[in-house]
Amino acid sequence: MSELSDLLDDIVADVDGVFLFSPSGSFYERFGESDPVVVAPENDVGADRYVELPLAFKDVSERIRFGIEGGLEHEFVAEGDQVACAVALFDDDIDTVTRVRAGDFDQSGVYDLFVNSRAEPEVIRNVFEVAIELGKKGQKGKRVGALFVVGDAGKVMNKSRPLSYNPFEKSHVHVGDPIVDVMLKEFSRLDGAFVISDSGKIVSAYRYLEPSAEGVDIPKGLGARHMAAGAITRDTNAVAVVLSESDGLVRAFSGGEIILELDPEEY
Repeated sequence: MSELSDLLDDIVADVDGVFLFSPSGSFYERFGESDPVVVAPENDVGADRYVELPLAFKDVSERIRFGIEGGLEHEFVAEGDQVACAVALFDDDIDTVTRVRAGDFDQSGVYDLFVNSRAEPEVIRNVFEVAIELGKKGQKGKRVGALFVVGDAGKVMNKSRPLSYNPFEKSHVHVGDPIVDVMLKEFSRLDGAFVISDSGKIVSAYRYLEPSAEGVDIPKGLGARHMAAGAITRDTNAVAVVLSESDGLVRAFSGGEIILELDPEEY
């Protein structure tokens, strides 16, 4: 087993930092003196260096990418630093260690999507949860599509027009409320986009987005919802979350580009 020990030693040798992804309290205590960076939905272990993980990111590489981007943003690590990442791959407990050079991969924009957008991170997370749940169950067993535009609502409203009566016009309901989420899923079967404010207020449903799509580049096979999402996020400071009716995937747009793609069946 000496060869295995040597391999593990090589992975963690001379690293500049350690990232622990959703560690238990006892696991974190074992690393306390080395001041690891904790990446998790909540800072339950009271870490001094912490990156909030807004989504589960079942894909471990996406989870690590997000954590490293957050570490760079907070200056917990610097470009080129060698980092050991301890994550749970097969179980709830941490069981895998990998070595990453911070900054060696292209910035995905996922960290900026949640942390540096106008909309509150919790609002974006709640919208994702609605889209993912709708992607899993559809409407009456049938796959549906939906478009949620989040943040910079005033400008988005100015660049769109109503397709029908706005059921949220005089309401003060917010995404994340279980009853409201049921309403969003029901209304999603009709045409148009949902417009949601920075704080999560449902501003409108049934909006036809009218920004110019000239110059917006989306992958072949994606339709009008994705084109509209790219155009509106290029022309405003909003982000957009799209559930595709054709392939069932959930995609996020920011700055006119796709920056995140999720399969609801993996959540």
